[in-house]
Amino acid sequence: MNANLPQPRETPTNAPMLKAWRDDSALALQRCEDCGKAIFYPRSLCPHCWSSRLTWFRASGRGTIVSFSRIHRGLPEVFQARAPIVLAEIALAEDVRMIARVITADAAGVRSGMAVRLVPREQAQLYPLPTFEPG
Repeated sequence: MNANLPQPRETPTNAPMLKAWRDDSALALQRCEDCGKAIFYPRSLCPHCWSSRLTWFRASGRGTIVSFSRIHRGLPEVFQARAPIVLAEIALAEDVRMIARVITADAAGVRSGMAVRLVPREQAQLYPLPTFEPG
């Protein structure tokens, strides 16, 4: 991981997700064993049925941009040279939504409805959290 970027705070609840990204460049999500729904963000109880029977699984890493922001100003210094930064709400194939960074050379070309996928493994190691690209 890029030590210059701010790092997420690891907790017992989110550790499996962070480890999957760090070790395998994979997106790990939780699934409730009682109601069967996928869950993001990591938590101790299912937000749908309140069950504590949650398991981890490897997600497809594919989704669609629901909405997004291109951030040009007000960024921490470490991100200023990379502006604009694209942050998007992504509807994952697993029927959950997450906010994540989208890496692209054409930030002006990002659109709602655009398909995205996790960045390739060799590029993923640059980012401390799951990161996407068009595709």
